[in-house]
Amino acid sequence: MDWYPLYNSLRIALISTVIIFFAGIAAAYYVARLPRVLKGVLDVLFTLPLVLPPTVVGYLLLRVLGPKRAVGTWALAHFNLKLTMVWWSAIFATAVVIFPLMYRTARGAFESFDETLADAGRTLGRSNTWIFWRVRMPCCKQGILAGTVLAFARALGEYGATSMVAGYTPGRTATISTTVYQLWRTNDDALAFKWVVVNLAISAVVLLAVNLLEKRERGVRKAWH
Repeated sequence: MDWYPLYNSLRIALISTVIIFFAGIAAAYYVARLPRVLKGVLDVLFTLPLVLPPTVVGYLLLRVLGPKRAVGTWALAHFNLKLTMVWWSAIFATAVVIFPLMYRTARGAFESFDETLADAGRTLGRSNTWIFWRVRMPCCKQGILAGTVLAFARALGEYGATSMVAGYTPGRTATISTTVYQLWRTNDDALAFKWVVVNLAISAVVLLAVNLLEKRERGVRKAWH
């Protein structure tokens, strides 16, 4: 059994989760401070990949990253770097798909934050940066961690956008989800089932982690009240 799909899926999920961890938190924090109309427009825009079919997301990415498109042509001309049909192409697809999960979770955590704590920090002469990292983030960490774990789980199982942008090449771009589909197409049910079991085991561990984080968060809230 070739374990490359597991290795590739894990590294794609990890890298994309790290990217959207910071991007999602930054977007949630700054959007919350914008005027209502602009906030509503950006909220729809940032959440759109959550409701779009993954294949539509993949198609739109191909329109941007393809070798004959603006960004793809520029990367190929200046760096001799392909942005599609290589393993790192899946990072772009996965990051776009899972971004709304991190963004909405972080936004919810920030909206539940008691702003009087931030005001108290300002009266003591603390900067907004200090308050963000030393007060706001510790208070919201359970919700943000839960969002991060969910985003990672979604990244690990992403198929539609990934298959369009990265394709399926054994030992190069194959992931667990694309491997299961290819094995099913070739009637290799036994090996396909093994990969399904691997994916189920990882997903179960991730969901258990989310439940533990949510339980801990409820305990912290009860302690505060």
